Amino acid sequence: MNAADRIVFWVLLINVCTVIVSMLSYQPSMPNIKSAEKATRSSKKKNAHNLMWKKKIKDALRDVKRSIEYKETEEVLKNKLTVLQKMLDKSAKEKVIHKNRANRLKSIYAEKIAVLSKSGQKSKPGKKSSR
Repeated sequence: MNAADRIVFWVLLINVCTVIVSMLSYQPSMPNIKSAEKATRSSKKKNAHNLMWKKKIKDALRDVKRSIEYKETEEVLKNKLTVLQKMLDKSAKEKVIHKNRANRLKSIYAEKIAVLSKSGQKSKPGKKSSR
C-alpha cells in the first residue's frame, strides 16, 4: 500500500465517520412557523424543568433506600420520608409525574419504614401485640 492509497483510505474513513456522527446526532430542522418556534422554546424549558424535578425525586429515593439499607434510626428515616413525600407531592402537582405514581411510591416507602420501625421496637413483656 503506497502513500496515495493510504491518503485515500483515511479520507474515506473520515467521511464515513462524519456521516455516522451526523446520523447519530440528527436534530430535526428548525421550524418555519412562529408558533412552532415558540412551541420548541417552551418544550425545551419544560423538558429542563421536568428533568430537574426527576433528579430531585431520584436523589430523594436513593437517600431513603440507603437509609433503609443501613437501618438508620427511626427519626432519620421519618425525616427522609417526609422529604421524599414533599418531593413527590410537588412534582405530581406540577404534573411531572402522575399523582397515582406519587401516591404509590409514598405508600411503598412508608410501609418499608413502618416495618423497620416495628422490627426495631421490642414489645413489652406481659402485653400482647395487636397482631
